Amino acid sequence: MEQNTVENKNDFTGSWVSSSRFLFYVTVICLLSFVLGGCYNLYKHRYMGKPEVVVPENTLYNPKYK
Repeated sequence: MEQNTVENKNDFTGSWVSSSRFLFYVTVICLLSFVLGGCYNLYKHRYMGKPEVVVPENTLYNPKYK
């Protein structure tokens, strides 16, 4: 019997160089997306400034009594 074998050289598991290059690009894209997502989340929840807080005069450092 004759066996026909077909070698696929473009297979992901066949070439260590192309698979490592693919995994490197996937890692870079995932890392970049996590960094950009974190930056966006920090921007969205940023500090908006000092709010106006009413402080009673008798609780100041130099309290004022009536």
